[in-house]
Amino acid sequence: MSTAQEAGREALVERFIEAFPDAAGHEDELVVTRAPGRVNLIGEHTDYNGGFVLPFAIDMDVRLVVRPRDGSGVRITRADTGESAAFELGPFPAPGSAWHDYIAGTAWALRQHDQPVGGFDGLLLSTLPIGSGLSSSAALEVVTAWALSAPRGPSVPPLEIARIAQFAENEHVGVMCGLMDQFASACGVAGHALLFDCRSTEWQAVPLPRDLSLVVIHSGVSHGHADNAYNDRRAACERVVAAAAAADPSVTLLLDIDMERLHACRGRISASDHDRAHHVITENERVLDAVEALRADDHASLGELMAESQASMRDLYDITCPEIDELVALTIEAPGVVGSRMTGGGFGGCTVSLVQ
Repeated sequence: MSTAQEAGREALVERFIEAFPDAAGHEDELVVTRAPGRVNLIGEHTDYNGGFVLPFAIDMDVRLVVRPRDGSGVRITRADTGESAAFELGPFPAPGSAWHDYIAGTAWALRQHDQPVGGFDGLLLSTLPIGSGLSSSAALEVVTAWALSAPRGPSVPPLEIARIAQFAENEHVGVMCGLMDQFASACGVAGHALLFDCRSTEWQAVPLPRDLSLVVIHSGVSHGHADNAYNDRRAACERVVAAAAAADPSVTLLLDIDMERLHACRGRISASDHDRAHHVITENERVLDAVEALRADDHASLGELMAESQASMRDLYDITCPEIDELVALTIEAPGVVGSRMTGGGFGGCTVSLVQ
C-alpha cells in the first residue's frame, strides 16, 4: 500500500469513528475497500450479447468502510453528502433507486451465492458522479460485495465478485446489463484496457500506449438505465437471436450471427431490430481491431474505429443525444485528439477521447 493510500485509509477510519463513535478502540475490526469506476474505450452494448468489450478502470471510485455487527441490522452513512440510512437485511429487499438500495441488493445477492452476510455499520464515500456513464452503480455494488464478503469467509475471486454484483443489478435493480461494468471495476489493471470476452469470460490486459492519454468529458446530461430504453435495446437483440435460432438452433447469442445471417433474417425482424443487431455485430469487430491498433500504436486506425463506433451508436443503436453528438464533434477538432466517442450505456453521460 502506498503512503497516499495509507493516509487515505486513515482519514476514512477517522471519519468512520466520527459517524459511529462506538467503533473507537476497535479499528482492527474495520474493513476498508475501494472499487473504481470505468470508461469503455470501445464495445458498447456488446457485453450482454456475448461479445467483446474494451473497458478501463479509472481513478474515480467508491470507497466503503465496514464494521460487522451482530444481527441483521445495517446502519450506513455517506461521507460525501452526510446522508444516512438504516435497514434490515431481509430475504429480498424492496427494489428502489436510492443509493442504499444498491447496498441492500448486493447483500441479498451475496446471500444468494452462499456468502455469509450479517449486519454491519458502514461509511461510504464516492467520487463518481451519478448518471455519468462511468458505472457508479456497478462500483457501488462491487465495493459492497468486496467489503461484506471479506470479514466472514474466504477471499472471493474478483470475477466472482463481478458476477455477484451483476446479479444484484439484474435481479434487484432490474437493469438487464451485461458483466462489463462490474468486471472492469473488480478486475481493473492500472494503465491497461481489459479485452473481455463476455461469453467465455476470458480476458487479457492491453497496455495503453505511453504517448496517449484517456480524457473523459461529462456532457452534463444524466442517464437512467433503469428507464425502459436500456432494457428495450436488449430485448431487440433477443428478438433477432430468436429469429435466427428458428432457422439454426445453434444460435444462442448475437455473437453467433454474422452480417450474412442477419440479412437472411430481414423478412422476420423489424427494420429497427435489424439496425440494433447491425451495430452489435460490427461493434464486436471494432473492439478486436482496436486492440490490434493499440498494440501497434496506430493512431489513424484508432481514430477511424472510434468514429465508426460513434456513428453506429447514433444512427443504428440510437443511444446518443444531441449534447453527446455535439461534444464529440467539437472534441475531434481539437489539436492532438486521436479519436472521440460516447462511452457507457448511452442517453447522456460522458465521452471518451484518446489524446496525444
